[in-house]
Amino acid sequence: MSIIIMLLLLSLLIIVHEAGHFIAAKSFGIKVDKFGFGLPLGPTLFEKKVGDVTVLVHALLLGGYVSFAEDDKDCNLPEDSPQRFMNKPVWQRLIIVSAGVIANVICAFFLVLLPALAWHHLPSGAYDVTVSHIVAPKDASVWNSGLRTGDRIVTVNNTKITSTSVLLAIVQLSKGSDGLVDPDFVQSNLARLKRLNPGLIKDEIIPPDVVIRLPEFLSEKPVSLDEHVAMGLKPYKDNQYKLSSKITKLRDTIGNLQNSTYYVSNGHYTLNDVAEAISDNVKPLNMVVERDGKYIRLKTIYPAKSGAIGIQLDSKEQLKPTKSFFGAISGSIRYLSENTYLMVVGLKQALTGEVPLKDLHGIVVITKVGGDIINNSGIFYGLLLTAIISMDLAIVNFLPIPALDGGQALFLILEKIRGKRVSDKIVEKVATISFFLLIGLMIFVIFNDIYALVTQKL
Repeated sequence: MSIIIMLLLLSLLIIVHEAGHFIAAKSFGIKVDKFGFGLPLGPTLFEKKVGDVTVLVHALLLGGYVSFAEDDKDCNLPEDSPQRFMNKPVWQRLIIVSAGVIANVICAFFLVLLPALAWHHLPSGAYDVTVSHIVAPKDASVWNSGLRTGDRIVTVNNTKITSTSVLLAIVQLSKGSDGLVDPDFVQSNLARLKRLNPGLIKDEIIPPDVVIRLPEFLSEKPVSLDEHVAMGLKPYKDNQYKLSSKITKLRDTIGNLQNSTYYVSNGHYTLNDVAEAISDNVKPLNMVVERDGKYIRLKTIYPAKSGAIGIQLDSKEQLKPTKSFFGAISGSIRYLSENTYLMVVGLKQALTGEVPLKDLHGIVVITKVGGDIINNSGIFYGLLLTAIISMDLAIVNFLPIPALDGGQALFLILEKIRGKRVSDKIVEKVATISFFLLIGLMIFVIFNDIYALVTQKL
């Protein structure tokens, strides 16, 4: 039942989008011939004339369209008819093209406002992250840190912990011997090595059997994250570089000496190589927790090489009250703006390749996840998810891609700048190519969805 509800909510977004185009076109006196739900590929499931508009439902329910009378080759409207879309001023056509996106934004706002008014609070997007169990090996540093079950993790390395994903990102980036070193840390260790080994100050291969004194162990700099960069598992300031396989072998050799104060050269490395090798060790986790209303700074924790510290977590979302009508409005705007920002960040990562193609998902997974959310958390969370999808639909639709609303808006802006229309043949050719590319992307995403569900990755 929850999946059916989610499908109905997603269908609502498509209808709202196309209704935006429809209402805008009608308000400017344009003759609308068809209102289609789904893409006109394959069989038509339903067709009925409502007034002077034909309403259609197609088998491929992955979109919708509004078709103007002039889109039909057999259109009997005069060429100069004011009911033709192309005979309207650019500004009117731009409003009509943009109306679907505007409708989705308005719909998203009301989908958030409804829970805000009825529920009297909204999710903040921030979570209280607490320790449910400590499951680390007995020799792990977490046992000596002072951490206890029930502690709420407040900060790690001065990064505010607002979700388990932020904490796990820091821990993963702090794992020991990851093959990445900071150039400043390497230079610092090289300077210390030169002071301890004054006879080896030249950057040359150290002869075999020469004893190299090693400096006192220093851990790498702690990793801190910007809360939004955490989504991509990247340090806030990342200037590290990767060690070669040759240096990683030296790192492991020195690491196996069990904190010895010297290393005997095998005749293959320079002092700079040694500096690089000892610069890839462990990164500390400096954690502050809340316990019984008090903030406690723990002793340093060091993750294992796998990027784990041996704790299990619970998280509970913080809720922001929206008791008054104006509080509900401002809370709804805040909720949408924060989640829209995160969507834009995610879209940027997808376009730049930071998110692998195999991780892109679409309507099938959205329906499954949305159904699970409704089933587990209630209809209000389903409405909030639908609102975010509505904003996502608005953003994606307004990308400057010819087959989308944003591409049509771009052609209209070019027409206004040039003082004449872009050639119909060029517009049609570019739109056709981009349309089939989008269909290809849809098929790929659906394949990803089905594969993820079959392999139980979601």
